[in-house]
Amino acid sequence: MPASNTASSSPRPMKLQPDQFNAPFISAYESGWIAVNGEKYTGALVISSESGCRPWSTDQFETLDAYSFSNLIQLNPELVIFGSGSSLRFPNPAWLTDLMHHRIGVESMDTAAACRTYNILASEGRRVVAALLPLGNLPTSN
Repeated sequence: MPASNTASSSPRPMKLQPDQFNAPFISAYESGWIAVNGEKYTGALVISSESGCRPWSTDQFETLDAYSFSNLIQLNPELVIFGSGSSLRFPNPAWLTDLMHHRIGVESMDTAAACRTYNILASEGRRVVAALLPLGNLPTSN
């Protein structure tokens, strides 16, 4: 005698969250520029899933400071993705104190990875900010 099937014969509906398409979307990037919704921007850029994009206060890792990061709090993110340029570099932990005090997470990665990660999280409806240093050629040693 065959075993009885106790599972329902009709599939149960699965609840999915729709992608959020109204967030700014990083459509392309190369050395020297990042395109948001098809518009190219040069230099460092801050992109918020809720409030668009604007130039960032610095273009180089060496000129970053605590103010560079604490200024991002006003965008009310749950997560800041820091794109450190062509290679992975970590910000000084002291620069992140204000963000941590406000319980805002920070992830560091190279700018290309940060662009891709931002797009994924923004499309999921997350309150995410990407603070991106420009992509450029790595310094050559003489």
